[in-house]
Amino acid sequence: MAFISNGTQILDAGAFQASLGNLVFISEQTASGSASISFTSGIDSTYPIYKFEFINIHPATDGAEFKFNLSTDAGSNYNVTKTTTHFYTFHTEDDAVASVNYDTGRDLAQSTAFQNLTGDTGNNNDQSLSGSLEIFNPSSTTFVKHFLANTNSYYSSDSSYNSYVAGYGNTTNSIDAIRFQMSSGNIDSGTIKLYGIKDS
Repeated sequence: MAFISNGTQILDAGAFQASLGNLVFISEQTASGSASISFTSGIDSTYPIYKFEFINIHPATDGAEFKFNLSTDAGSNYNVTKTTTHFYTFHTEDDAVASVNYDTGRDLAQSTAFQNLTGDTGNNNDQSLSGSLEIFNPSSTTFVKHFLANTNSYYSSDSSYNSYVAGYGNTTNSIDAIRFQMSSGNIDSGTIKLYGIKDS
């Protein structure tokens, strides 16, 4: 079976389904006035890559930033040392400002602090953030733990704020838990899904 447009095959359905088959749903959590959301199971040596998807994360506090940290002890502590980089694109609704910036204030250099994934997200009823985070080979006992994230937030000053964050957890211990939270206040609502990505 194939997807056809104007008599031309544009995508083989079997190949499309096979590619989707590499992404395996593990679990999801939905916030409801939550101080944080932690995944303390499902991250192990089963898959080489784990992907988190953030869907309409709405902060209770205006201007709060979405953050994460890693754990090597099943969530007893979230304090893995990280070195990261953060840049963003920014565009206001009134078209007054559009820019690309490297954000030294939101990156880390050998720090155990929570890593920012977004800019200041608004808490109006229609404001939220969405995006994803991928962690590579978290169970390795040889290499550090690389991660990549891309999010888009409805900035508190009525702008689109597209963040790109990358780095590594500087540990050769297995990463087995992860926590997400806002820089201040609760996660009012939103869903986080966890997937494993199979070897291709």
